[in-house]
Amino acid sequence: MHTPIAQRSKLPHVGTTIFTVIGQLAAKHQAINLSQGAPNFPCSADLIRHAHEAMQAGHNQYAPMSGLPALRQAIVDKVEALYGQGYDVDSEVTVMASASEALFSAVTALVHEGDEVIVFEPAFDSYIPMIELQGATPVVIKLAAPDFAIPWDEVAARITPRTRMLLLNTPHNPTGTVLSAADVARLEAITEGTDIVVLSDEVYEHVVFDGELHHSMSRHPKLAARSVVVTSFGKTFHVTGWRVGYCLAPQALMDEIRKVHQFAMFAADTPMQYALAKLMAEPQHYLGLSAFYQQKRDLLSQALADSPLQLIPSRGSFFLLASFAHLSDESDSSFVQRLITEHGVATIPVSAFYRDGTDQRVIRLSFAKDEATLLAGAERLCRI
Repeated sequence: MHTPIAQRSKLPHVGTTIFTVIGQLAAKHQAINLSQGAPNFPCSADLIRHAHEAMQAGHNQYAPMSGLPALRQAIVDKVEALYGQGYDVDSEVTVMASASEALFSAVTALVHEGDEVIVFEPAFDSYIPMIELQGATPVVIKLAAPDFAIPWDEVAARITPRTRMLLLNTPHNPTGTVLSAADVARLEAITEGTDIVVLSDEVYEHVVFDGELHHSMSRHPKLAARSVVVTSFGKTFHVTGWRVGYCLAPQALMDEIRKVHQFAMFAADTPMQYALAKLMAEPQHYLGLSAFYQQKRDLLSQALADSPLQLIPSRGSFFLLASFAHLSDESDSSFVQRLITEHGVATIPVSAFYRDGTDQRVIRLSFAKDEATLLAGAERLCRI
């Protein structure tokens, strides 16, 4: 339909994402999907039963704006047990309609026009648009293959009086890196004595491999005092379609975040909150997640051992990176599309996670899949 309304976009650089393009191309060619970071296996049957029981019991109306009290208490108990940080259950934890909504609410509430926000690329595709919608400036610091280490000297040099926020993601999508104790020490030193808020996207907090420690901002008191920690029930319990997450923050920050949340969404889905609160009472569901996904990482890595791809070790998350720079001079986007059309396997080009399309000839594979899918996809990739 034609509209007579003149358009002035708030996001003029945003179009159809590579994820949509790859999804459509993969569907057209019936490709094995190693692109999407969403499990293709079922969640706990108990979780479905708990949600059904909540619906049958009539829990189908609005939940409290801050989240179901039982779920907030379960979150606070878990965080204190794992990271040693106590959060006030009434004022410092909020259940949100997805981690994405929590990130958006935090940026909207705490970042103002003219502020600067430090972002590390490759980055999840929503980060920079969220910042730009506030009239703020994303200050992009690029991470380089193969180790994708944070260049802390550059971070320190790019902090200005306008720096309002530093946005982190650990374990990291798409690189599979995790913050180390040394990283945390540098972050503490750089932010000390400033008004910089740390927004920490920790949706893969329970997916850290090889016995490494997850350095949540909640684990470190100085950082907890200036941080908004965001995580996801969808990633933790294999229900990405439920769209329930939460954030933790000191009360002064959370008060502002809730002002945005109450008008953006008001409350997350009620029966899902009841179900999640019940499953949180059984910690094995999330404490065993690292071993569960490490087995999948190792299965895919071993199955690709004879492929021509050069694998980059994954220390956490759902993702494994692979370099093809020694095989071809083509762009990673072209290479990925050729994998779909010629080999029937869908992956994601890492250039899609850089605003300027920085291309290091690296692709991202998801191992959040069942064993049959991983082995079938690897078999095809070994034929490249």
